[in-house]
Amino acid sequence: MTPPVTQDWVDLERYAGRWYEIARLPNRFQEKCEGDVQATYTLRPDGRVSVVNECRSRDGGTTRAVGVARRADPKGPASRLLVRFAPAFLSFLPAVWGDYWILELDREYRHAVVGDPSRRYLWILGREPVMADATYQALVAAAARAGFDTARLVRTPQSPR
Repeated sequence: MTPPVTQDWVDLERYAGRWYEIARLPNRFQEKCEGDVQATYTLRPDGRVSVVNECRSRDGGTTRAVGVARRADPKGPASRLLVRFAPAFLSFLPAVWGDYWILELDREYRHAVVGDPSRRYLWILGREPVMADATYQALVAAAARAGFDTARLVRTPQSPR
């Protein structure tokens, strides 16, 4: 299967900031997340991106994961990143880096679809915790066209802000 197409015009400075998870394909590393899932990206001086993922866990507490992202290919597009949440001393191991590909992104940087080339992971993200249904449906349709099993998408509950 050919890899999904990415948005190769991504500007990481504009992409940085807080994103709310609107929906995702179920995955093992978010099993404890009950809702209020958000990610904050901060551009670092070395060109990498600091990543802080947070969610409300089943017990009502907050689960937090801190990581770093870098371009998959230093000369390649900013839309194809690798992200690591394992300790820095394990960075030399390819297995600790996961693909983070920006598949869809509106020109105003308000909503995005992120996945990986294997199509096992998929997230629909927005700058606000609530997304208009028409926008959501358009992003789901884009993910389906890219070959993702969107029937398995799970909406993420977000508490009112």
